[in-house]
Amino acid sequence: MNFKIFLMNVMGAAVLSGNGTAQKIKYPLTEKIDHTDEYHGIKVADPYRWLEDDRSDETAAWVKAQNDVTFGYLDRIPFRQQIFSDLEKAFNYPKYSAPSKKGAYFYFYKNDGLQNQAVLYRQKGLDGAPEVVLDPNKLSADGTTRLTVFSLSKDGAHAVLGFSKGGSDWQEYNVMDMASLSMLPDKVEWVKISGAAWQGDGFYYSRYPKPDGSALAAKNENHQVYYHKIGTSQQDDELIFEDPANPQRFHTVGTTEDEEYAILSVSDRGKGKDGNGLWALKKGTANFKAIKEEITDFSYGVVENIGEDFLIETNENAPNSKVVLFESGTKVWKTVIAEKPEPLQGVGAAGGKLFVAYLKDVTTRTYVYDFAGKQEHEVKLPGLGSASGFGGEKEDTFVFYTYTSFNYPPTIFKYDIAQKTSTVFRAPEVSFEPEDYVTTQVFYPSKDGTKIPAFITHKKGIQMNGRNPTILYGYGGFNISLPPSFSSTRIPFFDQGGIFVQANLRGGSEYGEAWHEQGMKLKKQNVFDDFIAAAEFLIKEKYTSPAYLAIQGGSNGGLLVGTVMNQRPELFKVALPAVGVMDMLRFHKFTIGWNWIADYGSSDNAEEFKVLYGYSPLHNIKENGSYPATMITTADHDDRVVPAHSFKYAAELQAKAGASSTNPLLIRIDTNSGHGASNTKKALETQADIYAFLFWNMGLVWR
Repeated sequence: MNFKIFLMNVMGAAVLSGNGTAQKIKYPLTEKIDHTDEYHGIKVADPYRWLEDDRSDETAAWVKAQNDVTFGYLDRIPFRQQIFSDLEKAFNYPKYSAPSKKGAYFYFYKNDGLQNQAVLYRQKGLDGAPEVVLDPNKLSADGTTRLTVFSLSKDGAHAVLGFSKGGSDWQEYNVMDMASLSMLPDKVEWVKISGAAWQGDGFYYSRYPKPDGSALAAKNENHQVYYHKIGTSQQDDELIFEDPANPQRFHTVGTTEDEEYAILSVSDRGKGKDGNGLWALKKGTANFKAIKEEITDFSYGVVENIGEDFLIETNENAPNSKVVLFESGTKVWKTVIAEKPEPLQGVGAAGGKLFVAYLKDVTTRTYVYDFAGKQEHEVKLPGLGSASGFGGEKEDTFVFYTYTSFNYPPTIFKYDIAQKTSTVFRAPEVSFEPEDYVTTQVFYPSKDGTKIPAFITHKKGIQMNGRNPTILYGYGGFNISLPPSFSSTRIPFFDQGGIFVQANLRGGSEYGEAWHEQGMKLKKQNVFDDFIAAAEFLIKEKYTSPAYLAIQGGSNGGLLVGTVMNQRPELFKVALPAVGVMDMLRFHKFTIGWNWIADYGSSDNAEEFKVLYGYSPLHNIKENGSYPATMITTADHDDRVVPAHSFKYAAELQAKAGASSTNPLLIRIDTNSGHGASNTKKALETQADIYAFLFWNMGLVWR
């Protein structure tokens, strides 16, 4: 079937006024087809179904036409290049990961400043000379091949290296000889949702069968676990576990530090279950034995084994999570660290100790426990921010962790376990003064009275007069929290008088499972109400006003932006939905979208369909509606939230509101990139275009 895309004066389509407050744009006229689906007796038109075919010439032509309009518009913003230069300058400083130890070597990543990919290094001891293990920048001409996995064998003789091309979630695994730093012939393909768990002279991994049809859009089913022995072909790999009767389950395997056990985790989110089951396979035996066989909404994760017993982090009958000991012989579960009022953020083991992190109003508190559950010490952090790391091996005498906040660049600390002290191991060499910026945490009421936390960051000394360009950012889903984090690309925005606000909406894990449950499935509207209330709070307190307020979010956050701009468009001047889930009736039809049913529900269920249809961004665009200046961002290699979501949403938005809108309604489609930017250059280009679009449509000038 052929569709024509009529381009209405694409060249020179964007006409801008001098101050950016009025635009007249002629959009490509996207062909409509007569396609209707019926859901529980309700007929729903889907005129842009053809845009779901990412391999068709028609879709490719549509993408080109839209990008011609969008980049034609952006090219005419006079300060766009200045923004990019400012972002490069702010981003151009060395960035390190915390080291990890294996044998005599410490391994770490470093980006010199503007490298497209961080380089993997190692050095003997903490004072040794670094040597390059792998430079991913040499793997592709455009720097879009990423190193996604680096997993060393127990003896440090070999490592699995995983690679992603062009931003795809598909990975290819290779094996490196660590003595010569040379690649072996081993190659493992079609890996997704997997780690590399070593045991003996091989490793476990998870993969899907080679997809039929589009590798970037076809539904992924029948997740399989294999064992690969070094020096053999993938076709000889041993199938360890599969469950074709339940094709929409994830099966992942990790191994204990002593490699005595392979731990199989099975989740069934495609059937709406939010937890997982857990099995253990003892080395030298043939069958997995159940630790927790029934898959429910409770989650379980092995922290460490103590002989045949397992320390497990779980939220079973403990919404804020706890640590328990599972005794394999008696099948008895014993509480080791009881649930607390604060949600458990994570548990790590190193040096014979447990490092237990909690969230207190979205900021990290970390404590050291012995394996019997006795608290020994609190790791004092520099302030109210986020700390991560604290991992290692049983014989380690110290661990590394990274601390950061909105105005505190990531800094690596070394914690001495015996001395119970932290010292700075590596501080960033930034070219700006972090103390020039300030972060405040506020708590504002949502529609139902629930207090929602938010972090507000800006340069010191700005006036709260309602005229500050402000970005309100949110996510609100999948039990994921948004802790304080640093981004150097916000510094130039702050220097222009900008304010960045991060709202910690329900649906995340900021206050445990109860907080998550208040923002999922039939209660998803709470998330949107929380975001709207944040905007109203910022306006009321004169941080900003509707003429200077932008909303931003990606993935589930893109859904958030799309929904809220439908529900309350008058509150915002600019909307920036990125890689969003925009078609809430068909999200489960692509790649691993079925995995999101546990959080969203499904249009296959009558009650859940009613809620989904009621807020789905694609299906609630108003005819001749007045919408904020909108720039949708997505990418051609996004095989997590397929770009068809954004394609159909953009087509519908332009068709219904394009003619009547005085604001631009654009889509920016990156190439050779995925759910996140595939390299540094693309990330900076995208961010520069976002700032340029934002300032231009607020009638502001970037100075």
